[in-house]
Amino acid sequence: MADIINLRLARKARGRAAAEAEAAANRVKFGQSRQEKQAGRAETLRVDKTLDGAKRED
Repeated sequence: MADIINLRLARKARGRAAAEAEAAANRVKFGQSRQEKQAGRAETLRVDKTLDGAKRED
């Protein structure tokens, strides 16, 4: 037989897990130093430039 679960507790647990995942993403996003942010932007620009240079014209 299936286990009986309390839907209210399951819903609250799912909400807590979603909130924790969002908090972890925010810690990564907003917990960076200025140098780390600039390095990330530079890396993104480098990758975009490389991809744009590799495009073929129709």
